[in-house]
Amino acid sequence: MSTNWLKTLGAGLALTVATTAVNAETLRVVTDPSFVPFEMMDQETGKMIGFDMEIIREVADRAGFEIDLNTMDFNGIIPALQTGNVDIAIAGITITDEREEIVDFSDPYYDSGLRILVRQGSDVDELSDLEGMKVGTKIGSTSYDYLMANLDEDDGVTPYPGSSDMYMALMSQAIDAVFYDAPNVGYFARTKGDGKVTTVGPLYEGQQYGIALVEGSEWVDEVNEALASIKEDGTYKTIYEKWFGPMPEGM
Repeated sequence: MSTNWLKTLGAGLALTVATTAVNAETLRVVTDPSFVPFEMMDQETGKMIGFDMEIIREVADRAGFEIDLNTMDFNGIIPALQTGNVDIAIAGITITDEREEIVDFSDPYYDSGLRILVRQGSDVDELSDLEGMKVGTKIGSTSYDYLMANLDEDDGVTPYPGSSDMYMALMSQAIDAVFYDAPNVGYFARTKGDGKVTTVGPLYEGQQYGIALVEGSEWVDEVNEALASIKEDGTYKTIYEKWFGPMPEGM
């Protein structure tokens, strides 16, 4: 085998690899920067970190696309997908019939629900105790919809643009309780709110999160295959336990 032939083969292989890298499609991915520990800004590096961020990066690697990641308020995410301004969104987005009419969803990748968060010493034990109280929740979220549908006295329900805003309002006694996604309120209670706030009551309205895509997206199957593969080989379990602790049986 001649040296010249080897050089030609090597150059050809390098060109093929380079061409593949250039041809990898870049998808516009959007998230909400305030849904800890799913997505949040690392103050030291300026990069987005969290459970969702590790999931979407792993999915992108396996599905074969690059990520152009941007952030926006949660209530703008579904409209951005509708208008085609973004291709994919991951932000603890609950799969609902209403949303499925206007965007495509991946298979569920996280089981969740809604939970009440109150200050230590509160008399609130369940949802009915929130009647007539000042309750913080998030704009455009299923937790807001749930409160409006299940509280007769809902004048005190206050939607906030970000979860940090409603937690600050609770700590400053501007509101009486927060009603929001269980993993998010639980994370706050274990970290910044430790000893000051606590979760109470059962888990309301079992939910499943999905990766949202533009309606008719050609990437749905690839995303689902990538999600399946990270669950099968243990990668999902590793990521889950990094952010939430031991993974429950059956997940």
